[in-house]
Amino acid sequence: MPVDNRAFDFLRVNDRPDKPREKGITEIRGPYYDPMGPRELRDLLETMGHYVDIYKFSGGSFALMPEDAVRELIDTCHEFDVAVSTGGFIEHVLVADNEHVEDYVVEAGELGFDIVEISSGFLAIDVDDIVSLTELVVDHGLKAKPEINVQFGAGGASSEEELLEETQQDPALAIDEGRRHLDAGAYKLMVEAEGITESVTDWRTDVAYQIATELGIENCVFEAPGPEMFEWYIKNFGPNVNLFIDNSQIVECECMRSGLWGKKSTWGRITSYGE
Repeated sequence: MPVDNRAFDFLRVNDRPDKPREKGITEIRGPYYDPMGPRELRDLLETMGHYVDIYKFSGGSFALMPEDAVRELIDTCHEFDVAVSTGGFIEHVLVADNEHVEDYVVEAGELGFDIVEISSGFLAIDVDDIVSLTELVVDHGLKAKPEINVQFGAGGASSEEELLEETQQDPALAIDEGRRHLDAGAYKLMVEAEGITESVTDWRTDVAYQIATELGIENCVFEAPGPEMFEWYIKNFGPNVNLFIDNSQIVECECMRSGLWGKKSTWGRITSYGE
């Protein structure tokens, strides 16, 4: 559905489902590389809020802020129909404050978070245990968004050299874990970029295709922390693929999704068809 009173509304743009979207989701990074205070967030959402579906706190940044500031950021997102995610901080809680995992989920709900991401890129943990976290989040009335990956040590902005020292995992294991999370009631699956398109010598695009085919592209949100990455996903999976990007890239990404703009290999080629 188009934006109401869109400037230059005679120009064609690709069809975008209206909110709440189940496909074509764009999740953006909130406080981490960018402090992203409430005034900056409001500016972003007043201009591009129609195209933002999820706002993700990263790195446990919420634990550094006054509670009122966290609530203001969350309330601002909700004003623009944007869901709010904790990011994958739960893996820190599992290691540092294991007895407070449920407290973490409870407080997330009390503060107004909609989604609890469940990541385990740095953890050696049984699949049964990590799936039980999805069940815990769902039992508390929040949306569980587990992360699956094929690279141990993923999720911490590790260098390519550091990741090469770690092991890569069989994609079949990630796919099996993803199925179990979906069976346990997961909302979506975050597909970690490291090991696929980030911090690798050669992109493992075969893994992206395998995950999309086996788990259902509609169930996946692909991390694409760079224009060359989200261009690849849009070019190969279409303009309504679910993506996680940096907040600074929302305009470039949406211009590409809409078919208004592109790079050499996508210029004039991204389109949609709907009655």
